[in-house]
Amino acid sequence: MKSIFDNVSFDCSVKVTKAYSTSFSSAVKMLAPSIRQDIYNIYGFVRFADEIVDTFHDYDKEILFTQFENDLALALSQKISLNPILNSFQHTVHKYNIPNELIGAFMKSMKLDLYKTKYTTVEEYNEYIYGSADVVGLMCLKVFVNGDIEKYDELKHSAMRLGSAFQKVNFLRDLKADFEDLSRTYFPNTDLSQLDEASKQQIISEIEADFNAGFEGIKNLPIEAKFGVYTAYRYYKKLLKKLQKTPSLEIKNTRIRVSDYQKVQLLARCYVKYRLNII
Repeated sequence: MKSIFDNVSFDCSVKVTKAYSTSFSSAVKMLAPSIRQDIYNIYGFVRFADEIVDTFHDYDKEILFTQFENDLALALSQKISLNPILNSFQHTVHKYNIPNELIGAFMKSMKLDLYKTKYTTVEEYNEYIYGSADVVGLMCLKVFVNGDIEKYDELKHSAMRLGSAFQKVNFLRDLKADFEDLSRTYFPNTDLSQLDEASKQQIISEIEADFNAGFEGIKNLPIEAKFGVYTAYRYYKKLLKKLQKTPSLEIKNTRIRVSDYQKVQLLARCYVKYRLNII
């Protein structure tokens, strides 16, 4: 029966999320059960696309990405795929009417990572951020509002800013791997080989502005999504605070992380605020 295959596909998306991001999968667990699986389905899709361009160095990435892109198109048109990750994703796309424009923008930014290694203008940078992060936030927002177009339009800007903040924190945290292993420079007008405290603070100030705008949307999210998104927000804010305290030279030479103990503390504080309705 098709339902068995779909359930196997959904399980694959859950396994991918847990294997690649313990922090994100922990935040997803804080979402209401009614929407949890669909967020796993979105994450599994974006994770696989990102893996192709970031880690499959011993293979022809362009061929793999083109195959993935073609399989995605078939999955969306036929409403089924023997690739369980794409089968899960198409299910969520059709369930919540996620626009093709969002998916296309995401794939465009991922494709850029096949050959583009430097973003020299703010326009290029913003376009990449929109496709790699903002639209993922909008896909998730489609799930959170469950068809409420008015609510979606109300929260759209905040969701995009929150997605931008998460992505920029990832860029700063992964600076060493991106710059040394992949030869990528995302931040425009910044010489990462000579990153100093002033340049780092400029980047952090930009991220903080995104977080402030994103938080305004979190306060107005449906109850099913608020706790999980707030938990992810607090985690990334904690990571940004650690990056701010870390000397520039150390950021360039190591990967900053939040300890498991700190994650547990953070989760407990988030839960208390959520239960007291003071988010």
